[in-house]
Amino acid sequence: MAQCTAPREGHRTASAAANCPACRYKSRYGGSYGGGYGGGYGGGYSPSPSPSYRASSGRGASTVKAKWSKPTSTVYYTPVEARALEPIRETVEKRASLPDVRELFLCHAWADRLDDATKLYNLLIARNVSVWFSEKDIPLGSSFLREIDRGLAKSRVGIVLVTPALLTRLPSGGVADRELSALLATDQLVPIVHNTTYDALRMVSPLLASRNGLSTEDDSLEIVADKLAELVKTS
Repeated sequence: MAQCTAPREGHRTASAAANCPACRYKSRYGGSYGGGYGGGYGGGYSPSPSPSYRASSGRGASTVKAKWSKPTSTVYYTPVEARALEPIRETVEKRASLPDVRELFLCHAWADRLDDATKLYNLLIARNVSVWFSEKDIPLGSSFLREIDRGLAKSRVGIVLVTPALLTRLPSGGVADRELSALLATDQLVPIVHNTTYDALRMVSPLLASRNGLSTEDDSLEIVADKLAELVKTS
């Protein structure tokens, strides 16, 4: 019996439905497909999407659950995101047994410390993610660079909050540039592109731009935090 392709490819257009071996005849003989996958099929049949698939809202591509997602998870990724984050997840699992290790190290521009960086930090903390954040973890009077070095060593994954402020600071060097250089030498790095684009990042740091990460051009910062929380949680 011919298998319906809707769970994999969707029936968002009449031509897509017409190419489905199971539904093409409905398309030809008066079946109605509505505005997309899951609409009326003429014969009263309305299939449900696979648990690992759904139509993307606004990005023009399907979204999937990651291999590390729990069955009850409501977090979805683009296929590119899921593939790009697989090596990071492997690093998380390898480092899960290390003692006194934070789940994330947050690298950010100094100008973002009281604004976007703090907002992302608070979103992650609300999701029970342990985060090394300079505003919270560097005691007064201590060596700034030494504490950052310790923070990097004691974190499973590093995220770099890429904002217009970071793009302005990177060419002139500084603390964020040193943090980034250390992270680029590892397989622990996830760029979080916020209020800017990968194209703009590529003009400043082609090496960082070559690392696929997450972007608020596609998702809200809250959804990015959901994805990061799921990525680093091992239990």
